[in-house]
Amino acid sequence: MKKALLVIGLFLIVLVAYVIKSGADFYKAIFNKKPNQKGFVLPKEKTQYNILLLGYGGPGHDGPYLTDSMMVAHIDLKTNKTALLSLPRDLWIKLPTKSKADFHAKINSIYQLGLFPTEFPDVDTQKYPDTTLVKKAVSDITGLTIDNYVTIDFTGFTKGIDILGGVVVDVQKTFDDYEYPIDGKEKDLCGKDEDFAKIEKFLKPGFSEDEKKDTLKDKPELEKFLKDITEDPKEAFPCRYEHLHFDKGKVFMNGETALKYVRSRHSAQDGNDFARGARQQQFVKSIKEKVISLGMVTKVIPLLDELKNHIKTDISVDDMKKLVGEAKDSGKYKVININVSDTDYLKSSYSDYGGYILIPRLGMDRWGELHSMIANGILEITPTPSLSPTKKVTPTALKIKR
Repeated sequence: MKKALLVIGLFLIVLVAYVIKSGADFYKAIFNKKPNQKGFVLPKEKTQYNILLLGYGGPGHDGPYLTDSMMVAHIDLKTNKTALLSLPRDLWIKLPTKSKADFHAKINSIYQLGLFPTEFPDVDTQKYPDTTLVKKAVSDITGLTIDNYVTIDFTGFTKGIDILGGVVVDVQKTFDDYEYPIDGKEKDLCGKDEDFAKIEKFLKPGFSEDEKKDTLKDKPELEKFLKDITEDPKEAFPCRYEHLHFDKGKVFMNGETALKYVRSRHSAQDGNDFARGARQQQFVKSIKEKVISLGMVTKVIPLLDELKNHIKTDISVDDMKKLVGEAKDSGKYKVININVSDTDYLKSSYSDYGGYILIPRLGMDRWGELHSMIANGILEITPTPSLSPTKKVTPTALKIKR
C-alpha cells in the first residue's frame, strides 16, 4: 500500500506538464496500453474515475513484480471528492481460467501473473491480457470498475520524492520495525556459509530423515539454525534486516526514508498490512500538500525524465489533460480514506497449501458486503447498525459496475 505510491495528483500534474513541454517521447515511454488490449469501455463524458495505483520492487528485488502496495483512487469531478482505498496484499481472489477450473491467487501476485502468463498457462490471459487481469481482479473485490492504472517501482518512488525535495509526514504513532528487509541482502548468509551448506538439503523435499538426525546429533546450535531459517529468518540471518524507528509527530522524509515508512509491516506497534495501508493513505495526503505548495511544480519538470523508466500507465493524454485541470486545484478536493480489516469485512484463513490469506467474512468469493461498504464510504453514508451483514446495498448515486 505495499505499497510505494505517489499520489495520483502528482502523477497527473507532472506527467501532463512534461508531455506538453517535451512532446510525445516521455509519454510513449510510460504509456503501456496495447492496441489490441481489451479493457473496460469508458464513456465519452466521465465525471468519475477509478484509478489503480500499484507499487512494486522492480528488477534487483525479490519478487520484482509482486505488488508490494495496492491502492484505488476514486476521483469524482462533480462532488470534488477523492476516496482512497488500500488493498491488503493477502486478499485471496478467484481468477478466470481457460479450462474453467477453480483457481485462486493472492492479489499481490496478479500484476506479475499478467506480465508473465506462461507461469500459469491455464489463467485466461487471452481474455484478460497484461494489466487487464489485475484490473478485473480488483474490480471483482471492490465492485468498482477500474478505468486505468499507474505503476511505479521502488526506484521511481524514491526518485519522485527526492525530485519534490522530500515531504513532511505527520507520523500518527511512534513505532519500531526490527525486520525491515535490506535490498540486495535477501540471500546473504551472514557469515554462516559453512553451517548452511550442512543443512541446506534439509530445506528441500525428499531428504533422508536418518541423515538429518545424524547431521544434527549433539549439535543444538545447528538444529536451532535450521529451525530459525523457516520459523524466524531474522534470527537465522540478522544481516538481512535493519531496525527502523519513527517518532510520532511531523517528520521530514527523503525518498529512501519515505519508502521505508510506507513499506514497513513488522512493527509490534503499527505493523500489519491494514496499519500499513492507513500509513500509505496518510502519506498520500502529505504528497498532496507538497504538490499544492509547489503549484504546478515547474521547477521539477526538467528532472522528470529520470522517472520515465519507472512509471507505467494506460491513462490517455486526453484523460490526463482533463484530470490535471482538477489536480492542479486539488486543495478544493476532500480526501476520504476507506479502510478494511480482518475485524469487520474480512477474516483470516489459509489456502490449501498453508499460506496465510484474507477472504470475505461471509465466505470465499462473497465480496458483496465489501462492495456495499466501499460504495457507502465513497458516498460518506454511515451503515445502519441493524442492517443485516448479508444484505447488499448499492447506492444509486454511485455507479459501481458501469
